[in-house]
Amino acid sequence: MRLYQMADSGNCYKVRLAAAQLNQPLELIAVDILNGESRTDDFLGKNPNGRVPTLELDDGTCLPESNATLFYLAEETPLLSSDRLARAQTLQWMFFEQYSHEPYIAVARFWKSIQPGGEEKKKGMFPEWHARGYQALDVMEKHLGTNEFFAGNAYSIADIALYAYTHVAHEGGFSLDAYPQIQGWVARVASQSRHISMTQK
Repeated sequence: MRLYQMADSGNCYKVRLAAAQLNQPLELIAVDILNGESRTDDFLGKNPNGRVPTLELDDGTCLPESNATLFYLAEETPLLSSDRLARAQTLQWMFFEQYSHEPYIAVARFWKSIQPGGEEKKKGMFPEWHARGYQALDVMEKHLGTNEFFAGNAYSIADIALYAYTHVAHEGGFSLDAYPQIQGWVARVASQSRHISMTQK
């Protein structure tokens, strides 16, 4: 399978991390979104939304959206429970990540640490991003006060989805100092078998 991706994207890292932990080889194809490579006719033929990551399966089918890709890779593996409620909880937290977490924590990181000149350009947005991002971290901290992981009390793709941007939240101007439960969870995720860092391929 081929993964069209940007190395420092947390959404792309999710897929690489899950694949590594499942011992699933991927051919990595770099797409420079800052220079418009995701908007070419060729790439738009693979993903009309012009986003990475996009996973190209062995038969040529392309699967966009990081959390959908996680779900596809994890089916019938320990990263996705066969229990009905645990699967629903997995989706619950993956939806939370995309709706309440990623739009603030990931977006702040992009404009502060990835897009050249972005912090100055978007300086008026950072107070809102930080307020909403800390709200998401508050929810996570409360859950982790009584749970080791996010779904079914077992490490899963729900953890991978939330870990990707949480562990680099400082790159968007967030501090985890007031979140001991999240800090402990980040360490537990990093200790999982075949874990790779965002900078590893």
